[in-house]
Amino acid sequence: MNASTEVDAGEQAAPPRPGLWDKAKERLESLGAMTVMTGQVLQRVVRPPFDGKTLIFHIESLGVRSLPIALLTAMFAGLVISLQFGYFLARFGVQYTVGRVVILTLFRELAPVLTALTVGARLGSGMAAELGAMTVTEQVDAIRALGADPLRKLVVPRVLACLLVMPVLTVFADVVGLVAGAVVVNTQYAISFDLFFQGALDAVFMQDFVSGVFKGAVFGFIIGLVGCFKGLTVEGGTEGVGRATTQTVAITSVAVCLADFFITKVTLYL
Repeated sequence: MNASTEVDAGEQAAPPRPGLWDKAKERLESLGAMTVMTGQVLQRVVRPPFDGKTLIFHIESLGVRSLPIALLTAMFAGLVISLQFGYFLARFGVQYTVGRVVILTLFRELAPVLTALTVGARLGSGMAAELGAMTVTEQVDAIRALGADPLRKLVVPRVLACLLVMPVLTVFADVVGLVAGAVVVNTQYAISFDLFFQGALDAVFMQDFVSGVFKGAVFGFIIGLVGCFKGLTVEGGTEGVGRATTQTVAITSVAVCLADFFITKVTLYL
């Protein structure tokens, strides 16, 4: 009888699950807070003083160490799309035009998007985990207590590093993907490197290249903001840090895809 009473009391004491409205309200509040933080970060970016040493450190830790995974992803992307497009174009006897398709696909879409999805998962989750650990251990509160600005010291260098690193990684991905595509069509369809690169250069314009680099910069800004925001708003101790890292990967992936659609819609007709 006592055991049954304890179970009933435990069930009554359990907090109710949040409803759909509560979840939507929480998401809107989070979006509003992130928008406010974005404005605050932009204000601090253009105001001195600038911490160059911290920025260089984050560029090295976020960018240089992400170069292998970015290049590996770009290489396999170039191999796959060259193989696929070469196969389908060969049906119509125009496989010699595969270089044009590959370079446009890489420059405008695959290089910036795949780099953001793969590298962005590493960067965003890493920043969320690092700042989340500082938040739950009250290191961020200690920075505020000392009179320093956590956004300037912790967020601005990371966001700037992501903003600078992602376009550079996108350019490297363009080059590696194009070379990998040239190798696979040369071995698979006997298309010479001269014919491949000549067709590619005839089809591409500067705006195609700039479009992909611009996407990389926007994606880097999004990744940096989301990772830092989730890290600074962690709740629930170490379990909250784990949730923040997982949410960062999901949010950045969706945000990159949405941003890619709208940027493509705008730049496609420029």
